[in-house]
Amino acid sequence: MVKVWDRVVRCTHWSVAALVFFQFLNEDGAALHRYAGYLAGALVLLRLAWSTRASGFAHYSKWLPSVTRIKTYLRAARHGRAPRMLGLNPLGACMALLIWSLILLLAASGWMMGLDMFWGDEWLEDIHALLAWSLLGCVAIHVTAVIATSVRHKENLPKAMLTGRKRPLD
Repeated sequence: MVKVWDRVVRCTHWSVAALVFFQFLNEDGAALHRYAGYLAGALVLLRLAWSTRASGFAHYSKWLPSVTRIKTYLRAARHGRAPRMLGLNPLGACMALLIWSLILLLAASGWMMGLDMFWGDEWLEDIHALLAWSLLGCVAIHVTAVIATSVRHKENLPKAMLTGRKRPLD
């Protein structure tokens, strides 16, 4: 087995996942919801900062998608030949960036709703709700893609995100 995901990556991944799940069960906007949202945003910032310092597949240079990588991967996927990768594939990296962006925007909009300047503004509440539902949709696509990729490549990706290890490339 090859070490792919370090402890920081795994802990931030599962902690953010748990916080997002919690937030959808507890959406009343009370203090616990706010602090859980701030914590999720802080964990995303930690993960992004870690990607500049980490080695291996956690480093942004290993997973940050480029237009060329995305096009090449999409072309192969369209023909049923999406390659198995040790780290994030380009579409998975795009989804991670989108999910992280939504979480940061949710934390910021949630914080803004507590400011006197925006107190009671419906447009901000509407934007916050739209961001939350968009995040939920992205999470559903992410989980579906993880399952599909696990089946396609005969590899348990959730287990790999728990253990940090995957089988080597053939």
